[in-house]
Amino acid sequence: MGKIIKDTIHANGIDIGIYTQDFENEFISLTDIARYKSDDPTAVIQNWMRNRDVIEFLGLWERLHNPNFKPLEFEGFKKQAGANAFTMSPKKWIEATDAIGIVSKSGRYGGTYAHSDIAMSFATWISPEFQLYIMKDYRRLKTDENSRLSLGWNLNREISKLNYRIHTDAIKENLIPPELTPAQVAYTYANEADMLNVVLFGKTAKQWKNENSTVKGNMRDVATLNQLLVLANLESYNAVLINQGKSQKERMELLRQLAVQQLQTLETVSSSSLSQLGIDSQMN
Repeated sequence: MGKIIKDTIHANGIDIGIYTQDFENEFISLTDIARYKSDDPTAVIQNWMRNRDVIEFLGLWERLHNPNFKPLEFEGFKKQAGANAFTMSPKKWIEATDAIGIVSKSGRYGGTYAHSDIAMSFATWISPEFQLYIMKDYRRLKTDENSRLSLGWNLNREISKLNYRIHTDAIKENLIPPELTPAQVAYTYANEADMLNVVLFGKTAKQWKNENSTVKGNMRDVATLNQLLVLANLESYNAVLINQGKSQKERMELLRQLAVQQLQTLETVSSSSLSQLGIDSQMN
């Protein structure tokens, strides 16, 4: 499970909760949006979901994004929608159709959330003017988010490059005797780099390229932030082990232990941050 990031949109004096797990699919609080119209947001959301065109829209969204969506249950709701006796709630919709576009949760940070596609439709129903305020700050949030991601990734990439220099210096001083030919020297450097690739990514650079022939760059260019951070540490540690005279087999075992430990630690930190944000399993 990826790390869940919680943020807030500020729209015309209303704070609206938003969370994402992949920086592509945001879920926005319908409860907060509904407060623009009434002090009883639950009633507003249920009133919105009574409409036939809303049920049709929600069903179409699920069909496009959710392979486990239950079409028969949806068809039943669609036939009833709009009638005076028809009632609908987020919980009823989710449980009956296995919907994923709307999420309902309880607790301190509880409420009803919906995918941004659905949330914007709901906001337009509330007030087209208010929806424009939401979109304006939503775009601001996305711009800031992309900048932070780019900065963090580039920083870790540069750290990795600097540590690579420490790594190659250790190789040059300890693993390359003067009698080696240029081709043999190049092979030694590549062999050590690929050892780290195997330790961290489970494959060599050539194997990755064969599997991703249409992707520009190499496996390190598409690595995650956590992988780049661990890679930088592996390069430094490998340089220390080389200077200690340990064999490549010994170094691979030690490096693998370090990689597993550090990746687990980073995942634990992410999970801890998630708990502090008050996001529970119902938001997965």
